Amino acid sequence: MTESVVDIGYIELFAASALMLVAGLVSWKLELGQTRRIVVSSVRCFVQLLAAGFLLTYLFEFQTWWLVLLVLAAMVIAATQIATARVKNRVPGLSGAVFVSLFVSSFAVGFIVVEGIVHAEPWYSARQLVPIVGMIMGNAMAAVAVAIDRLFADMDARASEMFSLVALGATPSEAAAPSLKAAIGAGMTPILANMSAAGIVTFPGMMTGQLLAGADPVAAAKYQIVVMLMLSAANTIAIVAAVYLTYRRRFSSDGYYLDKGIRADNP
Repeated sequence: MTESVVDIGYIELFAASALMLVAGLVSWKLELGQTRRIVVSSVRCFVQLLAAGFLLTYLFEFQTWWLVLLVLAAMVIAATQIATARVKNRVPGLSGAVFVSLFVSSFAVGFIVVEGIVHAEPWYSARQLVPIVGMIMGNAMAAVAVAIDRLFADMDARASEMFSLVALGATPSEAAAPSLKAAIGAGMTPILANMSAAGIVTFPGMMTGQLLAGADPVAAAKYQIVVMLMLSAANTIAIVAAVYLTYRRRFSSDGYYLDKGIRADNP
């Protein structure tokens, strides 16, 4: 393949913002009240991605192991804040559990892929490590928020059953087991659906990016397969860690299920 990446000019880039008029017109016509949010989201998208492009340009040229790890640490902190904000149930101490789940899943799976499959040289190569960990973290972030929401919603829906199980001697883990299974299944569903549709309905981001850059289609497909598999593994690890670290917050220290009126998160 001899094709190279087609560079998009800044005039064309800003002209593309007209595409957001579709969402803006729908919001205005149907009085959805989303116009301000659409504008803010569009501006943030421009600023954040362009800033990331300039930062990565510097990072690729002057990378050191500590600078790469510093960037990854900032990413996981930001991902924790975003994922926590997406959870509808305001639970005290949720940030710690989300941080641990994202950190463990993203770094463990990311380093396995970079070292064992991509064979990056050196191991902290920003060109490989940062995008891979970023892809993992972005997907895990959304999956964790969905799983935690489903966990607490399911436990609240089963409140009477939970009271009865605990009264009959069940441990918190035994009483919460159906909700844990439902939450993990809900969190895993999107990535499994994407895997089923890949190559038939959609060409996912990694493969599309490589094709636009002129890569061989088979080589691009191989990379995409690795990406889908690593996202599945990382999402599963993150979801399991998150729900098992948070479900006890619906129970008292001595194992009783807390009614909504006496929980710490009740407004």
